Amino acid sequence: MRQPADFDAFYDATSRRVLHQLYALTGDLSAAQECTQEAYARAWQHWPAVMAATSAEAWVRGSAWRLASGRRRPRRRPARPARPAPSGGCAELVAALRQLPEKQRYAIVVRQLAGASVADIAAETGTSVAAVENRLAKAHATLARILPGDPALLTGGHRV
Repeated sequence: MRQPADFDAFYDATSRRVLHQLYALTGDLSAAQECTQEAYARAWQHWPAVMAATSAEAWVRGSAWRLASGRRRPRRRPARPARPAPSGGCAELVAALRQLPEKQRYAIVVRQLAGASVADIAAETGTSVAAVENRLAKAHATLARILPGDPALLTGGHRV
């Protein structure tokens, strides 16, 4: 049985964070909004299973990422005016993240912006801890070359 109050509280506590993470992953605010919305709709439809997951937020983030990655396409929603993308350091960070391979980008965003542990990322992606550590090391090295002189962007000190 669905419990709307539980879902509403979960949505209120996590939706903005998941949207920011998905924007960092995709670099496309409109796609991030659409896929995040669809992922929460799916979470509502499967709420008992989502609540039973190790992390409901990781379930939604993973669902939104799969939608954005084209593994599954979200239902078409009526078009709405696009919001301008954030500017300044945020835009610079997102542009740098887009230069990373998808698996490295996912690992670095989930680690830095979501604060997930390496073990949690490994479980979420179905890979080993060593693979996640390797992806993170490569992502850090690439971002250090792309964004020299702004360590806050690399350490999570900057919020997208």
